[in-house]
Amino acid sequence: MLTHLLALAPEDRYLRFGYAANDAQIRRYVDLLDFDRDEVFGVFNRKLELIAMAHLAYLPDSAQTRHAAEFGVSVLPKVRGRGYGARLFDHAVLHARNRHVDTMIIHALSENAAMLKIARNAGATVERDGGESEARLRLPAETFGSVLEELVENQAGELDYQLKSHAQRMDGLRRIVGEIKAGIKKVRSSVIE
Repeated sequence: MLTHLLALAPEDRYLRFGYAANDAQIRRYVDLLDFDRDEVFGVFNRKLELIAMAHLAYLPDSAQTRHAAEFGVSVLPKVRGRGYGARLFDHAVLHARNRHVDTMIIHALSENAAMLKIARNAGATVERDGGESEARLRLPAETFGSVLEELVENQAGELDYQLKSHAQRMDGLRRIVGEIKAGIKKVRSSVIE
């Protein structure tokens, strides 16, 4: 997660965090993630690099945020425009509703058009206050179907990760075998001379 967030350019950090987060602030953000309370979802490429990441932070109950969660997402520039942010949002919504969350909240800078588009497309109400916007999406209650859908999504994600991991190990093994063959060939050619 740290590697992913540190790879963001300054303007992307500004849009993701709402301020120009430096490396130390990003390290502190990652260090303070509470995995007993919050959820983090990711999309990995074939090299098992985290190319898109979402943070679902469950908010403490109050008069304004009873059973609410806040959503944030980042996608590396090289893979933008492929719908990863929207897919992570949809997964976070499904996950949250299956944990009795009834409201998803997104705090974004008003200039963060991509994030606000994701929220609007999901049906969120967006209120703008100067340079900042807040999107609120009411979530339906969990159903047997939503629980089953999340289970299938999680299993598909785990299978995808395992296949990529296996392919990476096989590529490493092929590379080692190639180096051994090259070494043997070199030894044979020097013996013949």
